[in-house]
Amino acid sequence: MSLTDKAIARIRERIQSGELAPGSKLPPEPELATQLGLSRNLMREAVKALEVAHVLEVRRGDGTYVTSLQPDMLLGGLGGAVELLQGDTGTLLDLMEVRRLFEPAASALAATRITEPGLAEVKRHLDAMRQAGDDVELLNLHDAAFHQAVIAATGNDTLVTLLEGISGKTLRARIWRGLVDGDAAGRTVAEHEAIYQALVVRDGPLAQAAALLHVSNTEGWLREHLRQ
Repeated sequence: MSLTDKAIARIRERIQSGELAPGSKLPPEPELATQLGLSRNLMREAVKALEVAHVLEVRRGDGTYVTSLQPDMLLGGLGGAVELLQGDTGTLLDLMEVRRLFEPAASALAATRITEPGLAEVKRHLDAMRQAGDDVELLNLHDAAFHQAVIAATGNDTLVTLLEGISGKTLRARIWRGLVDGDAAGRTVAEHEAIYQALVVRDGPLAQAAALLHVSNTEGWLREHLRQ
């Protein structure tokens, strides 16, 4: 572990212990450096790294504060990191595998928690998918929005942020699927209809099964075609 990593760890320990609570202001740099037994240069490097990670916020002329530490703050950079991953076959399939592990369970949870406004939002995107016709880009735009609405219905901000983080690359995969597979649009709409109907009757296991079938079909298609 480098000296900078050790400095980062010491600040994080204070946050994890509650000594530095969300929204609290850090002591002035010289004071904090002395408390932690660090040089001011190491302290600056650690603060800069934690600022990039959205753990700390440096307010010029005011000081350094602990952020809210909410999932959307700490995990919000996940999507950008995913986009920087090499777009090779293995990486894309890994992302689809993660989606298969999380999304069906999230859909089951959504079925038990979804509100009438939330259900209406899911239906709005399903209807738009039906009307998209041959417009593959529009179809896939509402495809992604459909899933985001379902996940949002869980009320679990961490789950929402994690799944949105991998949506960029998987959205492109769905667009590619639609462009090269003329039968994909009809199947996609039918699979989404099954998820929606499970949500309507608030049936968690049925929603999980419908979502698993949908994601597994997409993943299976990718495995078959990307490795040709």
